Amino acid sequence: MKYLSLNHKAPKANFEEATVNGIAPDKGLYFPESFVPLDKLMLETIDLMTKEQIAYEVIRQFVTDSIPKEELRKIVAETLNFDFPLIQINENTYTLELFHGPTMAFKDVGARFMARCLGYFNRNKKNQKIRVLVATSGDTGGAVAHGFLGVEGVEVVILYPSGKVSTIQEKQLTTLGKNITALKVDGTFDDCQAMVKKAFLDEELKEFNLTSANSINVARWLPQMFYYFFAYSELKKLKKKLVFSVPSGNFGNICAGMLAKKLGLPIEFFIASTNINDTVPQFLKTGNYQAKASSATISNAMDVGDPSNFIRIQALYNTTEDLKNDFSALSFTDKETKKAMKDIYKQSNYIADPHGAVGYLGWQKSKDQFPDAVGVFLETAHPVKFLDTVEETLEVKIQIPKQIKEVINKEKKSVQIKNYEQLKDFLQNKK
Repeated sequence: MKYLSLNHKAPKANFEEATVNGIAPDKGLYFPESFVPLDKLMLETIDLMTKEQIAYEVIRQFVTDSIPKEELRKIVAETLNFDFPLIQINENTYTLELFHGPTMAFKDVGARFMARCLGYFNRNKKNQKIRVLVATSGDTGGAVAHGFLGVEGVEVVILYPSGKVSTIQEKQLTTLGKNITALKVDGTFDDCQAMVKKAFLDEELKEFNLTSANSINVARWLPQMFYYFFAYSELKKLKKKLVFSVPSGNFGNICAGMLAKKLGLPIEFFIASTNINDTVPQFLKTGNYQAKASSATISNAMDVGDPSNFIRIQALYNTTEDLKNDFSALSFTDKETKKAMKDIYKQSNYIADPHGAVGYLGWQKSKDQFPDAVGVFLETAHPVKFLDTVEETLEVKIQIPKQIKEVINKEKKSVQIKNYEQLKDFLQNKK
């Protein structure tokens, strides 16, 4: 399989080249040139397969000759060494928990998969380091830090917005040391993301072998398809249509689900549920895509004013009207989010984090359009990562999981920067 740039002014790349480059030379995101629908027999028997078997069948055409089959099977197995429980909230509503990995966020899958791919690609380059540069609005940083910790030949630099990630999220990306460095940025996530993109295109930084671990990287983005196949394998027995409501910030997760549908997974509809950072909901209303500065909310991982992956969603469809047949986008306030957290807890005793609650709201607002469907909202992070908000809203005490206990008392270490020039200086002078 080859990957083309969505700016259509760069050479095509294979999976290894697209992963190592992160972004194409013409500033475009890499996107599969073509793909083949999955075998219908595989989908008919998916409920008899292990999650490792499902994931391998889903991802292999996107990797092709870049990684041998047995090595790819090993990478998939190591990536998926935790559970993905599906929890029933009420008769027609389920949540898929994606937070049982080492950093308790859905991004563990993509980060672990990408780290192992890069480790394989760099296996024989003893004197050459790859430098992973990543921006985070919350959970990406911790997932990438943990996924790449100790990977030989790879250094990781994480940019995060000062004062705009939760205490636990900050601990997860600033306490590991070794090959992980955190840069605290005086600005928003969009400022961090803009710096990362600029660094990739800076000719003076080419020698540093920079790549991205944000969802703009195909090796981070594509494994997120797995979640939708896992949910379908469990719910297939209900013989009902499936609608997914996905808490959306940079739109990589929902885009992966929509690619899964293009591969043949029978999903009826997708709802992109956002907080007040409503660039995409506004686009669907007006037809005008207008990026804007992000605003801080209690669902901070979704505080994105210019979602990178929306262009990939558009690439899956011929027109906006075609897109609307499969996709809607809805925006909700913090007040609505807190009320949803209370409603979920009252009806099922289930503690949802703010992001999952936004996903729940998207399904609740849309469910009357799909009377014969089951709605699945994604619970993308453990509630403990938003401890103060959850405990105050629900008046409960959350037990601290072992993954969090391991970092909560460690010392934070980060470097403060204000602008791109300081980032560039840091990269050029880092030993």
